[in-house]
Amino acid sequence: MTSSTATLVGLAAIVMWSLLAALTVATGRIPPFQLLAMTFAIGACIGPLTWLWRPGAIAALRQPALVWAVGVGGLFGYHALYFLALRLAPPAEAGLLNYLWPLLIVLLSSLLPGERLAPHHIVGAVLGFAGTVLLLVGNSGSEFAASYIPGFVAAFIAAFVWAGYSVMSRKLAAVPTDAVAGFCLVTAILATGMHLILEVTVWPETFGQWLAIIALGVGPVGVAFFVWDIGMKRGDIRVLGAASYATPLLSTAFLIIAGFAKPTTTLALAAALIAGGGLIAAKDMVFGKKP
Repeated sequence: MTSSTATLVGLAAIVMWSLLAALTVATGRIPPFQLLAMTFAIGACIGPLTWLWRPGAIAALRQPALVWAVGVGGLFGYHALYFLALRLAPPAEAGLLNYLWPLLIVLLSSLLPGERLAPHHIVGAVLGFAGTVLLLVGNSGSEFAASYIPGFVAAFIAAFVWAGYSVMSRKLAAVPTDAVAGFCLVTAILATGMHLILEVTVWPETFGQWLAIIALGVGPVGVAFFVWDIGMKRGDIRVLGAASYATPLLSTAFLIIAGFAKPTTTLALAAALIAGGGLIAAKDMVFGKKP
């Protein structure tokens, strides 16, 4: 597979993740851990389906404890917080807070050995923070104060979890993509246990909700992880890194198109600030570093 092909494969993950919020809202009122278990159980089946003609691929599951901790911790922790956020706060605003992760990836990556925090990283962080503040101020009514804060906090923490997972994954580039199936399976098992302990089972009420769950498991919570892994390891990381900053804009657009959010000036400005801050912080990815 050429670098260009791998990059195109990786770009597919960005489109699928942009649908994550809209599909999650479309699943109805299914508890977060139950939804996590159902969708990751579907996602975990994707790897074994490809192993039917590659029997040796299962050997990729033999990984050190650190790899499993990063893989399962990132997938389980991030999605548990994200699904919770979309249940407790307005989906468009919670989604935008969550999509601070591209900006955070740039900031955290700049602190790795051989990298440094440059002025444009700081400018990008300030703009992203301004977009976050705008979201909170724009929802500062009594209803927000009473019920939305837990959802926004969950979305904010989720952004840090995914950024940390992504940066650590860069350091574990030798791990085969086939291992992702194992991470998904363990995530589904952990989510099932948490659901049985903490939640009351709520089954989908309509055929459309079942379709949304299947679509989540196959796409944003399934194939997306595999194609992103391929893109990051074999494609153009700069192109993929820069393109990821379109995710909050696309996600918000899909929510509005699906009727789960209303277009407002505040939402548009916040989306522009968060995405724009990410692009500025990713200047090196877009234009390359000066020699």
